[in-house]
Amino acid sequence: MLKALLLENVHPHAVSILGSAGIEVDARPGALDESDLIDALSGVHLLGIRSKTQVTETVLEKASDLLAIGAFCIGTNQIDLVSSAGRGIAVFNAPFSNTRSVVELALAEIVALTRRLTEKNKSLHEGVWDKSADGSHEVRGRRLGIVGYGNIGSQLSVLAEAMGMSVGFFDTADKLALGNARRYTSLEDLLDWADVVSLHVDGRPGNAGLFGEAQFARMRPGSIFLNLCRGFVVDHEALRDHIVSGHLVGAAVDVFPHEPNKRGDEFVSDLRGLPNVILTPHIGGSTEEAQEDIGRFVAGKLRGFLETGSTTLSVNLPPLNLEQAPGTHRLAHLHRNTPGVLATVNRILAEHGVNIEGQLLNTRGELGYVVTDVPGVLSDDVLAALQAMPETVCLRQLG
Repeated sequence: MLKALLLENVHPHAVSILGSAGIEVDARPGALDESDLIDALSGVHLLGIRSKTQVTETVLEKASDLLAIGAFCIGTNQIDLVSSAGRGIAVFNAPFSNTRSVVELALAEIVALTRRLTEKNKSLHEGVWDKSADGSHEVRGRRLGIVGYGNIGSQLSVLAEAMGMSVGFFDTADKLALGNARRYTSLEDLLDWADVVSLHVDGRPGNAGLFGEAQFARMRPGSIFLNLCRGFVVDHEALRDHIVSGHLVGAAVDVFPHEPNKRGDEFVSDLRGLPNVILTPHIGGSTEEAQEDIGRFVAGKLRGFLETGSTTLSVNLPPLNLEQAPGTHRLAHLHRNTPGVLATVNRILAEHGVNIEGQLLNTRGELGYVVTDVPGVLSDDVLAALQAMPETVCLRQLG
């Protein structure tokens, strides 16, 4: 029986979907460190994680049975994608499922900080009645600068504009501006313009340290800062300095360079104790709606890969989806992308008298992936010949 290990409180829908496919599921609440993860992956074919569990090359070297990894979140920087691809391990994520949840949290925090709700709340809990409009503003007419105009940044742009904000954005890639949003060609120009700056960049290594002392100093006096993307892109010590000095009037942070592994663990940060800073425990996508959708989406991708070899929306393997011909068996062949591989595969099948009912090939970088439907189960001789090809990375025969 195939086995799946799901960590970090993956939604129960994922358990149901995989279980209905005849997969034995072990669901656990927290993350695992490297050594514990290696032990837990013995005999496991599918791994499901969120953002805390680090799937390193060392882990992958030891996980000899692993076929696919599901990141039940947007980011995949916690997974060694190159090493997993080189072992034929498909990786899937949920690039769209929690977009709305993150955007709504960002909007709520922009309103709260612009109206100084955190400070008013703290004063009233301390018994101090401070009824004053000083420093409180409507978001209508304020200028929102979005750094990173992907799925989340672009949707934030649309909703913020609907609330009456002026929107500008900066992205290293060419992106279509939605509505009346204005594209800035440099981060510095965006910071000179914006009243509110919100980060929505991805987890690529080049974004490490993206926002530090120089960027905070460039922001307009009295502006607000939000980070709901990746913890390692921001210098939190510099952020604290600019909050304490009064240069920035507020901040909201949902992600941190070092986060506890599980619920209830101590959280340490330079930003603790500041009344005009909203701290949330990496919950941008943690709504019941988003987690339910993520659980269903990623589990469906994992099940599809096991049953049909489909790699549609895989982040590390060539994307491919071939409708299977009735009554056929399927051969999924991942290989190094060199000339003549497909011809060799077909020659081996022809030499063993195997007819091809359907076939599709796609490539991505150094890898090629071909799915072939044949009339019946392939013999051991055929499989051995295909496996012996020097270009073969991974070979699977599916029902």
